[in-house]
Amino acid sequence: MNVTPIILAAGMVASSLTFNAVGEDDVEVLFNGKDLTGWSGKKANWSVVDGVIVGTTTDEDPLPYNQFLIWEGGEVEDFVLTAELKLTSNGNNSGIQYRAKLRPDLGEQVVSGYQCDMHPAVWANGMGYEEKGRGIICKRGMKAVITPEGKAKIVGELPMEPEFDTSEWSTYKITAKGNHLVHEVNGVKTIELHDHQKEARALSGVIAFQIHKGAAMKIEIRNIKLKRLPKAELISPDETPIPKGAPDVNPPRKPKAKAKAKAKV
Repeated sequence: MNVTPIILAAGMVASSLTFNAVGEDDVEVLFNGKDLTGWSGKKANWSVVDGVIVGTTTDEDPLPYNQFLIWEGGEVEDFVLTAELKLTSNGNNSGIQYRAKLRPDLGEQVVSGYQCDMHPAVWANGMGYEEKGRGIICKRGMKAVITPEGKAKIVGELPMEPEFDTSEWSTYKITAKGNHLVHEVNGVKTIELHDHQKEARALSGVIAFQIHKGAAMKIEIRNIKLKRLPKAELISPDETPIPKGAPDVNPPRKPKAKAKAKAKV
């Protein structure tokens, strides 16, 4: 197994040595259960405790922006990724970045791109989000299509039950095949999305886990597994027709009502 040194800013965890255990099913184990070998992140925020990756933020030393623990295994195209996560927070959230881009221009340990959200709000847990990009692209319970022009439309529904308690261990699963994305939590499909916007979608990129600015939080991660898939053919817009009158994933906000004119004296 070869080791190539990587020089990063002081206070960061880094190594190019990865422990990829490939079994009969070609599943790679991305976390060795001992330390952060093969991952890079700020040492002040990321550690391994009792065989679990722990990412923390504090109210005393808040993050200036969202930051990430980034897997150093390189870019991944089509795959199935699973991980067990547990979130402790006062309303804050986390997520799994995939097909993401490294963004050192925006700060240390920053990425942009697709995210499977881990969120205490039922409608947001397991949703599709684009960090530093298009924002919410598919809420939980939706089947959605993003048109070539970038309009995210709802084309179907998924069950919203059961609710998932983010303070307990849950298994998050991401399946990415071409421009077809599926998220699942504990075996329940939370979104299904076809992304036809060529200039905005990503077909490959890195994997990372988020710590979020704002209220203090703790994300715990274990059993991270990756199965690479053969490169899939892209699905065309003609294969995902949008019903007439399909609602937007993010309806335009209604303008605030004008304040009533003060009564004349």
